[in-house]
Amino acid sequence: MSKVTVKDIDFKGKKVIVRVDFNVPLDDKLQITDDARITAAMETIKYILSKSPKKLILMSHLGRPKGKVVDSMRMNPVAKRLSELLAEPVLKLDECVGPNVKQNIDSSSQRVILLENLRFTPKEEAGDEQFAKDLASLADVYVNDAFGTAHRAHASTTVIAKFLPSAIGFLMEKEVNFLSKVAFSPQSPFIAILGGAKVSDKIGVVNHLISKVDKIIIGGAMAYTFLKAKNVEVGNSRVEGDKLDLAKEIFANASKNNVEIVLPVDHLCVDKIDSPAQKKICDVISSGLMGVDVGPKTISLFKQVLTKSKTVLWNGPLGIFENPDYAQGTKEIAEFLATLDAIVVVGGGDSAAAAKEFGVNDKLSHVSTGGGASLEFLEGQELPGVAVISDK
Repeated sequence: MSKVTVKDIDFKGKKVIVRVDFNVPLDDKLQITDDARITAAMETIKYILSKSPKKLILMSHLGRPKGKVVDSMRMNPVAKRLSELLAEPVLKLDECVGPNVKQNIDSSSQRVILLENLRFTPKEEAGDEQFAKDLASLADVYVNDAFGTAHRAHASTTVIAKFLPSAIGFLMEKEVNFLSKVAFSPQSPFIAILGGAKVSDKIGVVNHLISKVDKIIIGGAMAYTFLKAKNVEVGNSRVEGDKLDLAKEIFANASKNNVEIVLPVDHLCVDKIDSPAQKKICDVISSGLMGVDVGPKTISLFKQVLTKSKTVLWNGPLGIFENPDYAQGTKEIAEFLATLDAIVVVGGGDSAAAAKEFGVNDKLSHVSTGGGASLEFLEGQELPGVAVISDK
């Protein structure tokens, strides 16, 4: 990692502003239902606090308020949870910038200050230079630890770094290190497991990894587009008709690179997703039925392919895992990945949710906190939020 990290900065007596990703899910009563994103930032927060800063100012977005103040998306529940985790009071402000914010930061006895939701102004997502300058004026040093938004060139993720000495936090460093191992220097055999609904979401990743992987396992709804491209009968399963030529191109490209594409050989089939009248395991999906999960033969096949791997990237579930009736394939493969003697990296999004759901997230090498950011990184794109941080 060639970027300046928090370990390279002297925080003593300084005001430090940190971009974190506290975009947590809330229920109807505005209670946090999963605090993983807050706990993921704690290592960086506690490290900075241990170095005697004058103030630690935290900033994040929450939800999609679209540039307007939305009371149900205020940062108050986050401040409450943060205070519990730190075992000290956190001052939560009702604005992000302006004279009141400055005055409150300077006069407060609290060390930790949380700004209001950054996306309450359209200037954040627009990457407005003046807004970034106003945020920068609150502190002496900037730290970006928000990997989940590192692929966005927003005021608080990239533009602010023009105005302050900057570094990345531990979470960002860990994300970049693990994803780099997969994207640029994987140990062989390297196997990618790609699932989810759409071929179009994964095409960039496939194109970037095809010269590096040994095999690609494909599951989820996107498998039916690949099977259809091979003239395999898929019944009423979800197929992206406009992506069949693309699937054929991927087969050709894989063949050219000596990469084996492993597809499901049997399926859990239903006549309809909700309250099905028919539900059975099929080798071939007949008309009137659709595939909703991989079958037992496929689970065995996938495990066999994964057994000797040294690097595994998992991005996307293998069935409609949110429904417990259609989760067996995703669950068994998630549990199997936890037993491997390999670097196993989960690329955020639904696969991270599945790893958590099936209790293996702590048993895998790395579960990314950023779905979109990890996908762009694995496509070989430079992330704006990382690119702006100075090299060592």
